[in-house]
Amino acid sequence: MIELALEKSLFGPDGKFTVRVSCHLNPGEMVGLYGPSGVGKSSVLRMISGLMKPEAGQLKVAGEVWFSSEQQVNLRPNKRNIGMVFQEHSLFPNMTIRQNLEFALENGQQAAIVGELLERVELTKLADKKPAVLSGGQKQRVALARAMVRKPAVLLLDEPFSALDMKMRANLQEYLMQFHKEYGLTTLLVSHDASEISRMARRVLVMEHGTFSFDGSPHQFFSR
Repeated sequence: MIELALEKSLFGPDGKFTVRVSCHLNPGEMVGLYGPSGVGKSSVLRMISGLMKPEAGQLKVAGEVWFSSEQQVNLRPNKRNIGMVFQEHSLFPNMTIRQNLEFALENGQQAAIVGELLERVELTKLADKKPAVLSGGQKQRVALARAMVRKPAVLLLDEPFSALDMKMRANLQEYLMQFHKEYGLTTLLVSHDASEISRMARRVLVMEHGTFSFDGSPHQFFSR
């Protein structure tokens, strides 16, 4: 269970505004986060991950406090059991594909998971290559596999497939849904693509003017 009630002042296209969001995410849910650009969707993910500090509120995951302005708690990102995939891959260019995944291992974690994940995303033959030789879709497969290394409780996805062609996007959606189901992840997916959210998520949070204006089924929202 993810329980969040967070506030943060931001600057958008129309000037300063405040993000005020509150919701519960149930274990094993895949939830879409939908809305126009500049309303704070990515900032919500960054606050959950610890990459952006909220100004007020609380974030609890599985009963553990990750952030509380009242209790003055703010866990560092490496102390939060999360996986993250962004549009720009964020792979280390000086490391091989295998080394990129190994870098994500926790201290003492068995490295066998790296080989398993490379096989799952069909990149075993490219494991000793560096990211520069990979296509955009291959890089995003590496990023997805790297996010799975620690078998995270929470997976955060920020427009991860938007730069890919339709065929590769569909393939990566399949990989993601397999991982989500197999690892029992709680997943939050930011996307501007209504069809992507409708296909992958059973619940959508619609964000407007820094807050959630709708919380329900994608079919119910998009059929309007």
